[in-house]
Amino acid sequence: MKIAATIRTIAVGFVMLTVGLVIDSWVLNGLIISDAEARVGRPMTPGSVAGVSRRTTRRTIRRTSIYAASLPTGCSTVIIEGTSLYQCGGTYYQSHNNQYVVVNVD
Repeated sequence: MKIAATIRTIAVGFVMLTVGLVIDSWVLNGLIISDAEARVGRPMTPGSVAGVSRRTTRRTIRRTSIYAASLPTGCSTVIIEGTSLYQCGGTYYQSHNNQYVVVNVD
């Protein structure tokens, strides 16, 4: 009696494992889900909180073609993405060849 119950348990487990693997291969091969769908709330979608916080913490620094011989008064030094910049109000400057170039911080 005990041996029959053990064999039945093993057989049921084997069938469940086989069915799971077959269904998984259908999903992976696109038989059930043909296109990837973005869902709001997933980390890589534009409307998700995780995606927004990730994009706002990544900042890029791009130089412009506007140069200044000296900095305006009241500038403070800030470090963004490992780069030392001068923040003067809402404008950022970076020193370059004895001048200062205006940079955009995104």
